Amino acid sequence: MMLGVALVGCGAIGTVIAKAIDRGEAGSARLVVVYDRVPERARRLAESLRTRPLVAESFDEVIGRSDVSVVVEAASQEAVREYAERVLRAGKDLVVMSVGALLDGGLLERLLSVAEEMGVRIYVPSGAAVGLDGVKAAALGGLVSVTLTTTKPPRSLKGAPYIEQRGIDLERIDRPTVIYEGPAEEAVRLFPANINVVAALSLAGLGPERTRVRIVVDPGADRIVHEVRAVGSFGELVAVARNIPHPDNPRTSYLAALSAVGLLKRLSERLVVGT
Repeated sequence: MMLGVALVGCGAIGTVIAKAIDRGEAGSARLVVVYDRVPERARRLAESLRTRPLVAESFDEVIGRSDVSVVVEAASQEAVREYAERVLRAGKDLVVMSVGALLDGGLLERLLSVAEEMGVRIYVPSGAAVGLDGVKAAALGGLVSVTLTTTKPPRSLKGAPYIEQRGIDLERIDRPTVIYEGPAEEAVRLFPANINVVAALSLAGLGPERTRVRIVVDPGADRIVHEVRAVGSFGELVAVARNIPHPDNPRTSYLAALSAVGLLKRLSERLVVGT
């Protein structure tokens, strides 16, 4: 089954997704159109591919394509707020990479209502964490607690609102230091480009208010580490991912982009593995 894909956001994550589709690594997914608020970035990406997609001049051009069945957002939380409902009302499925936006006020409830009305789906990839399938299953039998501990090198947190507001000098941190601890719903606002993974985790399990987050800055780290710990009537789950930061965007992990590619592959296959 051919899957027509539109890509919104042609930065580091979008580039990984586009090139993987172009190499045939996303099953029968085909990249039809790309869009970015910086048109030159979209053109550069399109020109780097063997099978060149259309470069949309406007977002209306993206959702107006009859050969697009799924739109992949790889831009920002703001892009989700601006474009998600329009995607769904156009009768397209939506893949959300900037998942933190879905914890913002009543946005998710509104989008789910529109998706139900239009008969389309919203997909959230696992992102850079592992263990989400287990957490989803455990939630059906009674979860007591879910905690994500994220350890990052200082450069991966540069520019985060929390860092700027608190005046934290990342370069002066000389040992592993916990700089934040709190609920997921707060964390995604304070670290909008750094901790989207906990939004997916919270949606899989206890929700944004009860899912806890610890963020550790480690000047000696060369990986982004996500440790998921869940406790419930099933027992205890501990899953650790030690991710390589994306070379073009150290705030995110390479695995996050690959998880979207894996999702697109699953959507076009007959055999579905995992919860």
